[in-house]
Formats: sequence, C-alpha cells, structure tokens
Amino acid sequence: MIKSNRLNRACTRARFTLLLLIGLAPACTLGGVLPAKAAPIERPTDRDPYAVHVAEAARRFGIPAAWIRAVMQIESRGQRDAVSPKGAIGLMQIMPDTWSELRARYALAGDPFDPRDNIIAGTAYLRELHERYGSPGFLAAYNAGPRRYEDYRDGRRSLPSETAAYVAALAPLIEGNDSARPAIRAISGLSPWTKAPLFVEQNVSRRVANRPAPIQTATDTTAVAVTRDLSAIAPRSDGLFVALSSTEHAQ
Repeated sequence: MIKSNRLNRACTRARFTLLLLIGLAPACTLGGVLPAKAAPIERPTDRDPYAVHVAEAARRFGIPAAWIRAVMQIESRGQRDAVSPKGAIGLMQIMPDTWSELRARYALAGDPFDPRDNIIAGTAYLRELHERYGSPGFLAAYNAGPRRYEDYRDGRRSLPSETAAYVAALAPLIEGNDSARPAIRAISGLSPWTKAPLFVEQNVSRRVANRPAPIQTATDTTAVAVTRDLSAIAPRSDGLFVALSSTEHAQ
C-alpha cells in the first residue's frame, strides 16, 4: 500500500512537471522578445480633421505645423468652404490669382477648396513670403498682399488695421515666445487708426535656447518684383526654416 501511494505521488509530480514544461515552451521559444511597435500614423480626427495635410505641408516646406494651424484658424476658423468678402478662398484664404500661380507651381489639382491642396498652397506661400520679407513682414504680406506690404515698408502707404491686428495676434506665436509676453512696438508715423502694435521686440534674453537665428528682413527701398523663379528664394540653411532642395519646392 505504501509503495502504491509513493508511486501515485511520483506519477503526479511527473505529470505536473510535464505540464509546466509544456506551458513554458512558447515563452522559451520567443526568448522574451516582444513584437516591435509600429510607428504611429497620423490620421484625421474629429478634433483635427486636417492633421495629415498639415503634417505633409510642414514636412514639405519646413514650416512648423503650429504655424500652419495658427494661420488657418485666424484666416478661416478651420472652415474649408470659407470665402472672404474680398474673394479669398478656403482654409488658408488664398486669393484666386495667387491660387492659380501656386497651383501651377506645385502641380496641385483644380479645386481650391480641397483641404490638402489649399493647405499645401498656403504653406508654400508662407514659405516664399518669409524668404522675401522675413518675420514678421511675411505675415503682413500674407494678409494684405505683397504689394501692399511693400508700399508700407517703403513708406508709401499704410497697412489696413485688420492686417496690423492680424500680425499682432500671430507674431508672438511665430516668434515662439508667447508665454513670455514679449513687448510690442507700435508703428509710428502713420494715421491714428493704423497705430496698432505690429512688430515684436526681439528680446534676446528670453529667446528659446535652441532657436535658430531669424532670417533678416529685407531693407532695400525699392519695390520687390513678384518672384517666379523659386531658386531665387531658396532657403538658407542657417535660417529659421529647414533648408529644402529645389526638387522639394516643386514636388
């Protein structure tokens, strides 16, 4: 009887050991290696339906996505079918003539209200204007038009109050120092209604430590012709934006 009990206990231990080894076999085979996580893919959401297009434009033209979103929000409140009283179109509020030029330059489709193409065109235009006028002049040129901004820059004409307010709202975000509330220098020598704050004082002590030096604003007194050869406005590698090759511009 005693031998029988010992034999039963031995068989039970053997079966338990076998089951334990079978259960551990998959773990031993994998060697503890976990499957690699796939890279996150940006997808449109209800809160940010244009995330994919904004990310594409930011990569293509080397502009921070936050800039694109800020301009889009102020220009159209994120409404893809927005049309201004002056005829500006879509999310980035591009004038029809400007759209036609940008469409041909960047091989876009024919619908100016298409979110992707409108964002691509608007971002490309921001890039070009920044290379020509620096910051914050490119914001004024985007809102009022290059000729109107050049007239203001050269002392021939004032800026609309709408443009002054537009730049005052966006400049702190563009300069990357909105939390520090940088000082705003009022425009002088203009009629009272145009004495709205426009330019942000450059406070070196409060700049972001790793921020590249901003591109110098143009200072010549002659009107700048509309540039059609993109090689003439190729980004400098030491500027604010990421340098792009000529093929990326026309992509």
